[in-house]
Amino acid sequence: SFWNTLTGLGSGGSDEYSLKLQNQLDSNYPQPQHMIEFTYDLIQRDKLSFDKSKNDHRVVTFHDSCNVARGSNMGDIENGQFILPREVIKAACNNFSDMHKSTIKSATFCCGGGGGLLTDDLIDLRIKGAKPRMHALKQSEQDNGVNTLAAICAICKSQFSKVLPNYDFDPYMIVSVHQLVSDAIILTKDSET
Repeated sequence: SFWNTLTGLGSGGSDEYSLKLQNQLDSNYPQPQHMIEFTYDLIQRDKLSFDKSKNDHRVVTFHDSCNVARGSNMGDIENGQFILPREVIKAACNNFSDMHKSTIKSATFCCGGGGGLLTDDLIDLRIKGAKPRMHALKQSEQDNGVNTLAAICAICKSQFSKVLPNYDFDPYMIVSVHQLVSDAIILTKDSET
């Protein structure tokens, strides 16, 4: 899980720090996990229903946030940090298109706002840092009609909302993956869940 990756829990860590981390969690409670893992699990168990047409005005692509892409895993699937977010998007949207394969997953570009750069004093540097991702997004817009950029990282979402207009994009095209979920979810009373 995401928690295992961050802390070394369950990964066989035997150093003093790993052992302390492994002992800090109360086994009576579920292990912490990324919200994408939780949502993906609910989808896999048919606990969520969607009206994907609620997102039909969108052609969605996904930005692999570099901290997640390079520093973690999700779920029990190898490369889950790449698979799970896309599967959640596809469960809630009819129109998904990845950016060019040389710009996604482990080859992702930084949003330009990470590493402590997310301050308005550094906006010029942030705009330059976003350039590779913006070029990939522009290509995806031209080739596939992409009009929505989804992300799971709060830093990326904040960064893109500021820099997108500098590359002739709508600043509101950046959304959380869970915004797509909430737009399409069907809420009904079910006494069994």
